[in-house]
Amino acid sequence: MYTHEIRQRFIDHYVKAGHTLVPSASLVLDDPTLLFVNAGMVPFKPYFLGQQAAPFATATSIQKCVRTLDIDEVGITTRHNTFFQMAGNFSFGAYFKEGAITHAWTLLTSPVNEGGYGFDPDLLWATVYQDDDETFAIWRDVVGLREDHIQRRGMKDNFWSMGVPGPCGPSSEIFFDRGPAYGKEGGPVVDEDRYIEIWNLVFMEKERGEGIGKDGYEVVGSLPQKNIDTGMGIERVAFILQGVENVYETDLLRPTITTAECLTGTAYSDDPEDHQNAVYFRVIADHSRTAVMLIADGVSPGNEGRGYILRRLIRRIIRSARLLGATGTVMQELTSTVCQSMTPSFPELAAQRDHIQKVCTTEEKAFLRTLDAGTKLFTAVVSDLKDAGQAVVPGDVAFTLHDTHGFPIDLTREMAAEQGLSVDNDAFQQRMQEQKQRAKADSQAKKHAHADVGVYRDFIDNQPTEFTGYESLVADTQILGIIVDGDVVTEASVGTAVEVILGESPFYAESGGQCADRGTITTASGEVAITDVQKVGKKVWLHRGTISIGTAAPGPAQAQVDGTYRRHAAQAHTATHLVHAAIRTVLGDQAVQAGSLNKPGYLRFDFNWTDPLSTVELAEIETRVNTAIDQDLPVITEIMSLDEAKASGAVALFGENYGDEVRVVTIGGGEERVFSKELCGGTHVSSTAQIGPVRFIGESSVGSGIRRVEAYVGLRALDAAKTDQRIVSELASRFKAKPGDIVQRVSSLQESVKNLEKELAELHMEAVLQAAATYVNDAHDVNGIKVVAMTGPAGADGGQLRTLACDIRGRFAETPAVVALFTAEGYKLPFVVAVNQAAIERGVNAGDIVKAAAPTIGGRGGGKPDLAQGSGTDAEGLEAAYAAVDTVVAAVGA
Repeated sequence: MYTHEIRQRFIDHYVKAGHTLVPSASLVLDDPTLLFVNAGMVPFKPYFLGQQAAPFATATSIQKCVRTLDIDEVGITTRHNTFFQMAGNFSFGAYFKEGAITHAWTLLTSPVNEGGYGFDPDLLWATVYQDDDETFAIWRDVVGLREDHIQRRGMKDNFWSMGVPGPCGPSSEIFFDRGPAYGKEGGPVVDEDRYIEIWNLVFMEKERGEGIGKDGYEVVGSLPQKNIDTGMGIERVAFILQGVENVYETDLLRPTITTAECLTGTAYSDDPEDHQNAVYFRVIADHSRTAVMLIADGVSPGNEGRGYILRRLIRRIIRSARLLGATGTVMQELTSTVCQSMTPSFPELAAQRDHIQKVCTTEEKAFLRTLDAGTKLFTAVVSDLKDAGQAVVPGDVAFTLHDTHGFPIDLTREMAAEQGLSVDNDAFQQRMQEQKQRAKADSQAKKHAHADVGVYRDFIDNQPTEFTGYESLVADTQILGIIVDGDVVTEASVGTAVEVILGESPFYAESGGQCADRGTITTASGEVAITDVQKVGKKVWLHRGTISIGTAAPGPAQAQVDGTYRRHAAQAHTATHLVHAAIRTVLGDQAVQAGSLNKPGYLRFDFNWTDPLSTVELAEIETRVNTAIDQDLPVITEIMSLDEAKASGAVALFGENYGDEVRVVTIGGGEERVFSKELCGGTHVSSTAQIGPVRFIGESSVGSGIRRVEAYVGLRALDAAKTDQRIVSELASRFKAKPGDIVQRVSSLQESVKNLEKELAELHMEAVLQAAATYVNDAHDVNGIKVVAMTGPAGADGGQLRTLACDIRGRFAETPAVVALFTAEGYKLPFVVAVNQAAIERGVNAGDIVKAAAPTIGGRGGGKPDLAQGSGTDAEGLEAAYAAVDTVVAAVGA
């Protein structure tokens, strides 16, 4: 049974049972506690937390998930993936334990010709929470599962929570027995390699308190409503139903391994003797799929957060392919195979295939350069170790290669072995562990973001803010609460920094890239100057500012938004929609928004794209934007269902968690074509002519695969144009030229300066070379080898010293000679050592001389036997450097 059929049977089963089908959310959601969606229930979390009312009583979904905590362990086991599909069904008070269990059992055990999976009931086992007699009885008496196939387990295994205070509850897991060939008898409590978990049913009825780990917390009470959250692992069910040994041999991953075999010339085998190679193949298959799915959801390689995870995955693919024997590039072919395998389940991959491949191949080329640079650095380390008589690469060196330079530890170990060296793995692992602890602490801090809303919890639950700012910039309202330094207070006086919570607010809270409104909140006793507005729990607006007059306390108030500030911010926000639409028109639909910032007079727009924009492309985008402004297109906002919005062609941004009803902003329409149509909750002008001019001021890279354009908007664009005009006028006056001729005049001057600099350098080099004869005459003899060890001409740079040294060396013809020229002045003191062939045959090596002389002047260097160079910082050591040259020559020339 193909994986896409397994998916469809799950959907059909639950839709037939009355569940609402909810499409998979993006892997990237606006959630401070998660890098990626890591469980099927994550998109439903606002409903479980009580932040939003569930729009359906029951639901089903097949959610894309990524878990990356144990990337280094991928491939070592055969049942874990970084990307996986979690099929789930959810109930919000409609049914509970019996309903969840019977739904799952029916799907699993019904015959294939009746829409089920056809599992043999005798091969299924269930675990229940240790004191959950009710669930035990349902499995035994209602379902009819053999009592000896039901096992009780503790809190760590069969009690679920999100890891933070909130909903929790006992769970029941369903396992499949693979048979005696895969492990010991005795059920899941004995062997989870033989007994594979395929489904987890969570009975969400309790509320947990503070604590850590899976069992280090207290259950503090019951939820007002009993909910169901289940998850069936599509990949695990697939490998069982397809009769293969593990998830890597299913129809979704085995084709990628086959492609890797062709690219590397190595055959995949699960023979224990080939275990390490098998791990590399599994890493390639797993990470290739995850990388494709992340890029499809808008993630680009970078140096932090989600981008760093993606970059690390791609680098592990390339590294693994190299270790298996690949000599060329691999990402083009691997991503092509993944897209082909996954498209039946995710049709959107077909349209994004070119973009995905471009991102991956660009990253691959960059990493191959990193590999080359890392190899050179490693070679230098090995040379130093051998010179010191050491046989172990220090752990901190291996960690630096791995962490700073992106050089994989496996390659470090392999290359060390080729040189007869080993790596201090214990020290390396210690450094890695220290890094993981830092990352874990940071992750834990982010994870507790939900716990930080305690002071606001009553407002979130009972007094959410009503936003009235679309209709009016003024509201007669009530101050519901004032927070100072994290505590609710009854009154605050002038000069105090406060957070004010209002019943109704016209202030726009920062979101969607648009900055927050500014303004005032006035009471009978004072005034608060508002400079920032943020959302908490997605329901409450925190108006942050300082009491500028008198005092403030809960009670009647008037909220007034700064109209000029709002108008200018709205201009920038609407202009950003125009920029997005123009970019997609010029570059294609793969140029997906990756972030934005809109504030009065300025916009910043990030989008997924690998190459710099040409001058022509940037000019065309700017022209399209300003043409749309000149056409005075209407800006229309409508409220509709999410399905209606998507059907209408509205662009939805990755990472956004949209509700059932959404706000759609359309620019254009009527006699004019629709220029832009997006889901957006921000504020906008009513027609494009109100924006004013948009003037691009820059285009740059902000990470691998992400470009950024910046622009001034409205009056600020006019000010920028005036400044540019003033500069052009001043240059025209200085050059005594027309404004249109300035570029040519500057270009001519640059060419003239370049030619003069070249002539000057040639003259200086001639002067330097004229001194060659003097250096030859001043050479002294060391055991029959002519040695020149002295300061070079004043003002000569490293390149000129090298040219002079080689010239002097050539003048000695067949006589063994060593030329060492040093610099005596400046912050950096370059030096060069040149040795002719006759001296090399006597055993002299330029690199050895550099290594001996460099420390005397506080420097370092290296090179080949005939030519080496370096630099130092301490001119007082020059006499010792000259002596070091003679010492090395004397030792080998004797």
